[in-house]
Amino acid sequence: MVARRSDDEWQIKAACRGPQAEAFFPPAQLERRDERLQRERAAKAICQTCRVRKPCLAESLRIREPHGIWGGLNEVERKQLLERKYG
Repeated sequence: MVARRSDDEWQIKAACRGPQAEAFFPPAQLERRDERLQRERAAKAICQTCRVRKPCLAESLRIREPHGIWGGLNEVERKQLLERKYG
C-alpha cells in the first residue's frame, strides 16, 4: 500500500475523477478549435461543481502544470494568472 501525502488528499475528492477525466486534457490526435473549446467548456463546468477546485488550481500553479484544465483554468489562463501575480 502506498501512503498518500496529506496535501494530496484533495485529489480523491475531485469531481474530475472517473470517465469524464478525458475532457480535462487534449486528445493525442489533433483537435479542431471548436472541439477544444467544447471540451474545455465541459471540463470547466465540472470544475464549477467541484469542492476541491481551489487546492487543484493551487497545485497546478505550484508545479507549473503545462497541460489541461486544472481548477477551472486552461493552460493559457493559468499562465496569465501567474504573470499577473509574479509579473
